[in-house]
Amino acid sequence: MNSHVPANDPGHLWTFFRQWLRHPVSMASVSPSSPQLAAGMIAELPLGATRVIELGGGTGVFTQALLGHGIRADDLMVMELNAELHAHLEQLFPGVHVQHGDARELVRLASDCGFSQGGLADAAISGLGMLSMPRAMQHDIVAATFECLRPGGRFIQFTYGPNAPLAREVMQALDIDARRGTFVLRNLPPATVYVFTRNLAESADAAHSN
Repeated sequence: MNSHVPANDPGHLWTFFRQWLRHPVSMASVSPSSPQLAAGMIAELPLGATRVIELGGGTGVFTQALLGHGIRADDLMVMELNAELHAHLEQLFPGVHVQHGDARELVRLASDCGFSQGGLADAAISGLGMLSMPRAMQHDIVAATFECLRPGGRFIQFTYGPNAPLAREVMQALDIDARRGTFVLRNLPPATVYVFTRNLAESADAAHSN
């Protein structure tokens, strides 16, 4: 495989569906995200963003869109917990920091693979199924992600539900604000993009402590 193979071609769709059959609870959807949803997510990147973290790479729809947007492979880190999907992403996107592991370990894994040596990221794009997670897991994943983002960095997450995909208690504990972004009808199922930012004083203090 190579980066010129569409991430949503029939072979990749079957790879995703097979993993959904094996792990229906941990997979956020029965089908990969659409190119239209990927475009909606990328539209929420900060102006001039050059370094991005992706959580839950799946078959690589968002990864491919990020590279097409101009994010350099070496400035992109992709996390994937599923072993088969991780191997699929490694083959599809040589040069990208594709990591197999739990997003709660993002800070350590970013250091281990050398991604963090390039500095803090401008944004994180997430395909994780946040709504199905316990609040403690949500908290730990989002906290780890913001630790890897620059002050003012954005956490971009989509949801199939009518409300923000992060629990109110998690947003309050981490001093996070939510903004509702694009609604994408051309996705199965339709999805809404949300943008989360951390209080600037809070994120600046965290960066200074590191």
